[in-house]
Formats: sequence, C-alpha cells, structure tokens
Amino acid sequence: MKNGKAFPIPVKVKYSCDKCPAYCCSYPEIEVSTRDIARLAKHFELTYQQAEERLTKFDPKEKVRLLRHQKDRVFDSVCALLDQKTRRCSVYEARPAVCREYPDSNRCGYYEFLKFERAHQDDPKFIALT
Repeated sequence: MKNGKAFPIPVKVKYSCDKCPAYCCSYPEIEVSTRDIARLAKHFELTYQQAEERLTKFDPKEKVRLLRHQKDRVFDSVCALLDQKTRRCSVYEARPAVCREYPDSNRCGYYEFLKFERAHQDDPKFIALT
C-alpha cells in the first residue's frame, strides 16, 4: 500500500488476441463517455460535436452514447473503428476507456471457444463465422 491506497492487481491473461478476428469489437453496444469522444475528436482533428455526430449514436433507451458500427465479413457488424483487414483497432492510442480497461478477466470466452474448435477440428486457423 502506498499513501493508504492499494495498488491495482494486474490481470494475468490466459489467452492471446493475435489470432482473434476481433470478437470484442463485435459487441453491439460499446459505450463511450464524453472523455472518450473528446479523445477521438483530438485524434481525428475534429470538434467534439463532429466526433460525436460521426463516430457515435445515442441510445435513447439506455440514455448513453455508443460507437457506431459497420458491416463486417466475419461478424454481422463491428465497431466502425476496427480495421477490417488487420482485425485491429485503427485508433488504438485513442481507443475508448472500455477498450483500454479490457481485459477485465484472465479468460476470454471466445478465445476458449476458438481454442476448443481449433483442436477439435485439427485446424489451427479455424475462425468461427456467425
């Protein structure tokens, strides 16, 4: 403890994102804060209003801002900020807090599923398409 505050315990992950087709980017609701929008605006050299309008949509039911999605060849749709060729975040340094905080556990359900399917099908490159 330092100054009465405990250090956060880092999560030791038991998976690799290297061969994942960006499953976490396919979540239908990726919530963004005003701070996230400001960070993205700076990254794209936009005003806050422009970034909010171009990159997010408002969910009236939950009363939150969500990242926009785009059609995808692997999943039905993915975050609009995903580079579909590399399957990596195109704004990694400016990514939203929810993405910065990931992983929040040491296991990824999708990774475990892929690992099982790859072993079961004897295909180390298997990617489950939805």
